[in-house]
Amino acid sequence: MPKQVLCKLIKKEEIIKDIYKFSVEAEEIVKLSKPGNFIEIRVSNQTEPFLRRPISIYNLDRENGILEFIFQVKGNGTNILAEKEVGDKIDIIGPLGNGTFRIDKYNKIAIIGGGIGIFPLYELAKQAKEQGKEVYCYLGFRNKDFVMLEKEFEKVTDNLVITTDDGSYSKKGFAIDYLIEDMKKEEYECICACGPIPMLRAVKQYAKEDISAQISLEEKMGCGLGVCLGCAVKTAKSTKEAPEYFHVCKGGPVFNAKDVDF
Repeated sequence: MPKQVLCKLIKKEEIIKDIYKFSVEAEEIVKLSKPGNFIEIRVSNQTEPFLRRPISIYNLDRENGILEFIFQVKGNGTNILAEKEVGDKIDIIGPLGNGTFRIDKYNKIAIIGGGIGIFPLYELAKQAKEQGKEVYCYLGFRNKDFVMLEKEFEKVTDNLVITTDDGSYSKKGFAIDYLIEDMKKEEYECICACGPIPMLRAVKQYAKEDISAQISLEEKMGCGLGVCLGCAVKTAKSTKEAPEYFHVCKGGPVFNAKDVDF
């Protein structure tokens, strides 16, 4: 069961412009969390904004009960959150999501993320590496100004590929293109992805039948508990006559790519 906890902010860092990493004391949430889970944060004690903000879990420090999450300032809610200072208490519900990354059966894993979609992939890569698995990461960014967490991912992967759309840093192009090329020679057993829909669509398209393709979807969530039904996505079985939906907060956020209709 998710826990609602007033968590003390113990570290705050702006890693690039308008993107913040918060570290909070959240032992009750940490001990229940798995790679792919997310949290819901109440950003203000006022009535506005009313809804909580869903944010992916970036890192779990189980030894010290510390949870880390990263978010981008996009609107009023995240702007209020970014104004929190060390020592403040933050109202957090978590862990949320029943669909998480499942890698126990696989020994050679490819992890691919784009932009802010890389955040929920770090804990996954870290745990996979700790379990002795081969971990290959592909991270794509718009340009050099948006590249982040490179050193962190280097420590938890066997091989890291960084791409920028314009070639201003590292390899030029899209991360998915390099993954597709490497799939011709590397026998990946599992692909885990989070990021833009075109990238996730390509993962679904190019993953062989014997490869587990797991994707984490990013949708607007009002409640995070499956009550408001605001985060519905069509299933692959859905038809015009008989539409069928998943709810990302409850059924996911991680799904088998073959089960999702893009």
